[in-house]
Amino acid sequence: MTSYANTISFPLHTPGRTTKASPADVRRNNRSLVFGLLFPNGQLSRADLGRQTGLSRVAISGVANSMLDEGLICESGFDVNASGKGKRGTLLSIDTSRLHIISVDLSQEHLVQGAVTDLLGTPQQRMEMALGPDNDINADMIVQLVDQLRTDIDADTIIGIGIAATGVVEDGVIRESTVLEWRDLDLRGMLERRFGFPVTISNDVVCSMLAERFFGHGDKSMLFIKIDRGIGAATLIDDVTVIGQNHAGGEIGHISLDPESGVLCPCGKRGCLETMVTSPVIRERIRRASTPEEQLDIIRSCGEQLAAALAMPIGLLDIIDICVYGPPDIVNAAFLEATQRRVDMVSSSKFHKHTSVRRCQVGSDIALRGSAIDVVHHYIENGH
Repeated sequence: MTSYANTISFPLHTPGRTTKASPADVRRNNRSLVFGLLFPNGQLSRADLGRQTGLSRVAISGVANSMLDEGLICESGFDVNASGKGKRGTLLSIDTSRLHIISVDLSQEHLVQGAVTDLLGTPQQRMEMALGPDNDINADMIVQLVDQLRTDIDADTIIGIGIAATGVVEDGVIRESTVLEWRDLDLRGMLERRFGFPVTISNDVVCSMLAERFFGHGDKSMLFIKIDRGIGAATLIDDVTVIGQNHAGGEIGHISLDPESGVLCPCGKRGCLETMVTSPVIRERIRRASTPEEQLDIIRSCGEQLAAALAMPIGLLDIIDICVYGPPDIVNAAFLEATQRRVDMVSSSKFHKHTSVRRCQVGSDIALRGSAIDVVHHYIENGH
């Protein structure tokens, strides 16, 4: 199976951002081009980078030397010289030994998970805070976790703090999170004042999508679905994350499939997808089933319900890559086959290429790794 990770442009594009022609912006753009060709696992010489970016030898030398000094890249060997003549070029790659990110995942039930990661989001050290059934996550817990994680790290090597949180996030403010029971919490401002590092906060499904894009089999245009306590989605179009007018893009859980006679949803509507296709709902239905075949029928019907909600965005956006993340007892072969079958029925045509429904390829650290990559993205795009 072919991985798409090495063909990704980095950083991901930021919607609405305009490019200025100041020298600082030119240097930052050049750095972004070079970093993008090397991230996550590329190895190229300065000459190769010059050919692929169109930058002069002097410009490539300047940006490469700056990035070497900064700890973003390192020299990792020598180019293969097919002719055997002349000096071999020194290969450059992403440096995973010098710079660090503090990443925190707030999306899990009864658990706050944190890690110190390298530039590829790989955890170097971990810390967890388990919560009892009556304990809620609060801001003080996050401060305590970050404080402990940074204790043994040189502060000069930390490029930022990344938080993956459930709910609607706007410019570092948690506007609405029903799971965390937060509203209009300026978490970024609080953490930046406390620690002095740049803080990046994103929806956990968006973070998970970034991890699948860089380290799984994600395409540059994809629809990522996460099934857990709720159900959420994130969309990537030509490597642009679709956030939405109100920063609430991806609220697929509140698409109503049965608005007249469906189960009443906390959002006020009836028949929302979240009342049908979430881990607690599906497991409760399976628990009540009397036979294994009936259990399989429940799984299949949930896959078909998901496909019904996906039909419109697939047709509207011409998406051919659907990635589903969720517990293996639910997002299993029967679920995916039922989803794929129904997606084919409702979306295939002579105008639309086949859409593939597949299971996510990144494991349990997906939100942690994604939030770390989000920090790297903002660091490369915005400079120091």
